[in-house]
Amino acid sequence: MDNKWKIFIVEDDLVIGKQLGKFLSSWGYEILINENFEKVFETYKDFKPDLVLMDITLPFFNGYHWCSMIRNDSKVPIIFLSAADENLNLIMAVNMGADDYLVKPFNLDVLLAKIRALLRRSYEYQKDSDKIRYASMVFDKDKMTLTYDKQEIELTKNEYKILEILISNPGKVIKREDIMNKLWQSDEFIDENTLTVNVMRLRKKLKKYGLYDFIKTKKKVGYYVKD
Repeated sequence: MDNKWKIFIVEDDLVIGKQLGKFLSSWGYEILINENFEKVFETYKDFKPDLVLMDITLPFFNGYHWCSMIRNDSKVPIIFLSAADENLNLIMAVNMGADDYLVKPFNLDVLLAKIRALLRRSYEYQKDSDKIRYASMVFDKDKMTLTYDKQEIELTKNEYKILEILISNPGKVIKREDIMNKLWQSDEFIDENTLTVNVMRLRKKLKKYGLYDFIKTKKKVGYYVKD
């Protein structure tokens, strides 16, 4: 998927922050490194990140303070970064509202693994009574809309059903006949081209809003979205 995850880095040592940013950017993440330690929350609100890397020891207010403010605003995943002599443990981190932590110095590959796991747990498929969250997208079942990158995209009934079927099974190829059965309760009297046209129109609409190549095709089998 071409959508970039957004990561907000709040690190006391800007040299370390830039090293983290460079490394994560190389893996396709969109990075913002905090530079104003008096307005961490305001910067967070403007950037709307998918994940926050939060140092504990910061100028003006510590990471616990900002973590608490962010947590009151949203459930965005937060990873604490702590110096070894701070004796931070996982229980303390969780109690303060963080989802995970790393003690400096740490291996960048370990950080990457934690970020990937946390993003997957937090976003890839969260479902409640009226909304489905997949990656950084929100599908509203009642309004039949998709919100992506601050844009609300109106969907037809069939477009919404196609997306709901695919994101409910990320990485799994859904056969054309199965999609047709769920859309029209039968595959006997519906021309296969009808599904092709519906998917083609949906792809064109998503592309218009910056979602390129979101729906994948398994030739002569069906469709899927990336896991």
